[in-house]
Amino acid sequence: MEPVLAQTTGFFRERPAPPDLADAFSAVWVHRMDEHAVPPIVITPDATIDLQWIDGRFRVAGPDKEPQIETPPAGAVIIGFRFRPGAAAGWLGVPAGEIVGGRLDLGEVWGTRARALTERVKAAPDLVELVRQLEETVGMHTQGRDALDPQMGRAFDVIHEGLPPETPLVPFLQRHLHMSERTLRRRFDDTFGYGPKTLDRILRFHRFRRLQRRQGEASTALLAIEAGYADQAHLIRESRRLTGVTPSVLA
Repeated sequence: MEPVLAQTTGFFRERPAPPDLADAFSAVWVHRMDEHAVPPIVITPDATIDLQWIDGRFRVAGPDKEPQIETPPAGAVIIGFRFRPGAAAGWLGVPAGEIVGGRLDLGEVWGTRARALTERVKAAPDLVELVRQLEETVGMHTQGRDALDPQMGRAFDVIHEGLPPETPLVPFLQRHLHMSERTLRRRFDDTFGYGPKTLDRILRFHRFRRLQRRQGEASTALLAIEAGYADQAHLIRESRRLTGVTPSVLA
């Protein structure tokens, strides 16, 4: 079967993280695969890092630089906790640059400490109870931990919103954050797993996707310019690089 974009198959729902998790996580999501055959799914880079519960264990997913293809079994349920920008490295205790493109069992990151977290999650009668248990378990490890790097969170927000046209990215961030270029690149690698330009490329594409969903009737060329691309050809190249398909196929 041909691969499909992850959130287009099965049941997917996402909601904001509850207060006990909000210091480190932005959202909690559930993805339940079809009970029948599941095609390979494509996870496109989106500059996020997730803590996931799948098959009775925690794993760490991301950050990605290129599309990842996974083939989950039919009926599989994945529950995800999406880290706030700038919080994953502090919560996990490892630089994001060490887990780029990874799908790692939490034990590979934490060693035997991961077992204690996993053992708190008991058999649940339904999905609602399982999510409640997981939120409580992850929340116990989150409360009182100062995981967020506020400076890198601000840097993410600046890039997410988009810079003024013709503004050189790295010098702008250096002025905004009062950092040398060397420090800036090191901090980005530790926090996000890649440098400012890669983060900008990924977030610009998702800015286009948001515009595409809101303004579906607008021409792709206009949306490309509004999102910050030089032209439509630039957008098409980036779309193929990040998703494997063109913007028209995504639409």
